[in-house]
Amino acid sequence: MDMSLTEMWESMGLLVKLNTIFMLVMSIAMVYIAIERFIVYRKAATQNFSFVTALKDYLAKRRLDDARKAADRHKDSPVATVVGQGLEAYQKGREAQKEAGPDDVGDFDLVDSVNRALERVKEREVSSLRKGLNVLATVASIAPFVGLFGTVLGIINAFELLKGGGGMEVIGPGIAEALVSTAFGLLVAIPAAILFNFYTGRVETMSVDINDVSSEFMDYVLREGRS
Repeated sequence: MDMSLTEMWESMGLLVKLNTIFMLVMSIAMVYIAIERFIVYRKAATQNFSFVTALKDYLAKRRLDDARKAADRHKDSPVATVVGQGLEAYQKGREAQKEAGPDDVGDFDLVDSVNRALERVKEREVSSLRKGLNVLATVASIAPFVGLFGTVLGIINAFELLKGGGGMEVIGPGIAEALVSTAFGLLVAIPAAILFNFYTGRVETMSVDINDVSSEFMDYVLREGRS
């Protein structure tokens, strides 16, 4: 018995149709997040590399204004955003030291202020990088169960038809519903799980980059604080 997708859809009960629509919505959300996060992470990785290269040169030459301008230019770089806030806190602290004098504003306070600025923005940037990953995790975990629910509904429908004296021609659509729901659920869940794990790895890598560059900048602040 051959059935087209249209015929299969028309043979489905209301609950099975709603179940299928829900899985379709989950698959669309998964594809959207996959594409959006791919673009975000690609831009971030490219700009991170560009900014770090420029930052090292500017810090070596003590050109902090140029370093801040570079951070402003690299708007899609989480590393630039974090270090940019650290640079701003450092320069403001230095200005406060000059105005108040060394007895009122110590180097320890400056270092602590810069470190807190880095930590505050760091948490926000990492959280932003994780945006949407919770949706992928949810889709990966519930899609098989949603598909299983459709399978149960399809089998119930098939047994109802069988109870009415139907043969294979009659119960076939119900069995097809069950198999399609199972397959659809797995088809949505498996890519979502792969994408979640892959993108989580990307976030962890960029989080390490943020920590490394922030640590290097703090080393610079400590060296300058002693000078």
